[in-house]
Amino acid sequence: MNDILWRPSTTQIEASRMDAFRRRVNLRYNLQLDDYPALHRWSIEHPAQFWQALAEYFHVRWHAEPSNILEQGPHLSQARWFVGATLNFAEHLLQRRDDRPAVVAVREDGLRRVLTHNQLAAQVAGLQHALRQMGIQPGDRVAAVMPNTWETLVAMLAAASLGAVWSSCSPEFGTHGIIDRFGQIGPKLLIACAGYQYAGKAIDQVEKINQVVAQLPQLEYLLVVPYTRPDTRADEFGARQVALWDDVFQPGGSPSFTALPFDHPLYILYSSGTTGVPKCIVHRAGGVLLQHMKEHGLHNDLKADDVLFYYTTCGWMMWNWLVSGLAVGATLVLYDGSPFHPGPQRLLDLIDAEGIHAFGTSPKYLAALEQAGVEPAVSHRLDSLRLLLSTGSPLSPHSYDYVYAKVKADVCLASMSGGTDIVSCFVLGNPLLPVHRGQIAGPGLGMAVAVWNEHGQPLIGEKGELVCTQTFPCMPLGFWGDSDGSRYHEAYFSQFPGVWCQGDYAEQFPGGGLVIHGRSDAVLNPGGVRIGTAEIYRQVEKVGEVLESVAIGQAWQGDVRVVLFVRLQSGLVLDDELQQRIRHVIRQYTSPRHVPAVIVQVDDIPRTQSGKLVELAIRNVVHGLPVKNTDALANPEALEQFRDRPELQPG
Repeated sequence: MNDILWRPSTTQIEASRMDAFRRRVNLRYNLQLDDYPALHRWSIEHPAQFWQALAEYFHVRWHAEPSNILEQGPHLSQARWFVGATLNFAEHLLQRRDDRPAVVAVREDGLRRVLTHNQLAAQVAGLQHALRQMGIQPGDRVAAVMPNTWETLVAMLAAASLGAVWSSCSPEFGTHGIIDRFGQIGPKLLIACAGYQYAGKAIDQVEKINQVVAQLPQLEYLLVVPYTRPDTRADEFGARQVALWDDVFQPGGSPSFTALPFDHPLYILYSSGTTGVPKCIVHRAGGVLLQHMKEHGLHNDLKADDVLFYYTTCGWMMWNWLVSGLAVGATLVLYDGSPFHPGPQRLLDLIDAEGIHAFGTSPKYLAALEQAGVEPAVSHRLDSLRLLLSTGSPLSPHSYDYVYAKVKADVCLASMSGGTDIVSCFVLGNPLLPVHRGQIAGPGLGMAVAVWNEHGQPLIGEKGELVCTQTFPCMPLGFWGDSDGSRYHEAYFSQFPGVWCQGDYAEQFPGGGLVIHGRSDAVLNPGGVRIGTAEIYRQVEKVGEVLESVAIGQAWQGDVRVVLFVRLQSGLVLDDELQQRIRHVIRQYTSPRHVPAVIVQVDDIPRTQSGKLVELAIRNVVHGLPVKNTDALANPEALEQFRDRPELQPG
């Protein structure tokens, strides 16, 4: 069976930036790299040459040139990149100055705001002046509880232009979830919206923001964006120094850019925090810039007049990734609100209305479209769409089929996987390679990705741990407050000394493609056989009555048994016939080991704020263990459905 669903034409390959980069490398280094596998092999065999060539290709603006591209350290995490170089991250996102749209911000209620590249720079210049007046200096933390809109982008760019460290949550986070994050990093300035809207409901934020401010003793300033609450007053807030967005600055002029070391901290992002207080992951400006330029410019093949969209909130790393599209000159479309309000076609309408070329979403969204019976190829033009991006969880082969049958036949479907850990991707799409059903195209340039068994031996065609065996510039600086680096080392380098272990259970194929089978810490072990949860989900998706499912391993009679929880279509009940059909599908397409011992119906399944299943939290509830941080969940009340289930008690 031919599993190739899409293949780039010769014309598309030759017109791609990836192929232009390959030709440039050949010319510069007198090489004969004929295809992507050869280019990738060179990029990891000659890392200093590769990353230098990448910086030159994208015209990185050094304030001081590097004295050395790469100094290897005694440990992978101690390598130093672009030694002595200085630059400014925001300068690269604001380098384009013309009257083409830089950002189109669309709210759920239809309100739309466009800023050209010139207008975006003027907004940043105005806010930058105000931040200077507040005394914001390099290294100060600027935190935000903001929706995905243009003010958030302006604030991040203004902070980064001065060398402040940016960290954000979305308004959906609860009070404790915000404090658990920002309370660790001690922000000097907090930027927050007074209200927002989701699924048609207006939500007031004033009380929550006051509760947060009261728990941030180092906070000096509060800057409030009224957003969906236009009558907001500064005196409603309890901060010592508080101002409203429109009162604190006027846009105008050109921003200046502080020259900062390549390793200067840019972002603090957070682990999901579902098993304890979130880890604060500190990312370096130069590494993030180069990695994002590579991924947007080469792997996504974005050019100066392309339009980029990703459905995300400011509490997920995909927001940080999305806004870097400005560094390659693309127009950003920012959407704030429910993707299904007032109906399931809301974001599809956006593709046609804004001429989106690259549309980013999650497997859950694609599955929800299919379950709703939406056929975009019939209901929408989608003329502009050429790249469909997916991340957040493994994308099932069934969803690949749906995209090519019901969305658009001539589109590059690029599933990708990386994480908040590196605020980017280890494996992702590629404009030079075909799309194979159910597979991620392959490793990113400069990323020495492999799949290893427990003995540290590479695997092809077998499941194991996803590792990266060489250093890379966007490796995080470490965790905030982890003075000796022990927590950082434990998180990524303890399983295989000297090698980055991502914690993903993966499989690599002879052609270079990969499949992620789930998180390693959620892997099931019935009878000592390792099973990735995504292997089960892919099969359950084939059962039309099931909206979504989650699997855990339950300790049982000295072993582990697989328990599957299912949420069904409205009005349906899990009877014996449906249970048998679910088991049959799983057994037919996987193995008897994958078949759940127990299937249980639930009305809701808990997820993080970014939409990821919380298998570990469910497992803890089933075993009567505490869930340490329910405030990290979008719907923590759903956990109660898994507690003390009679189906899971000994007979």
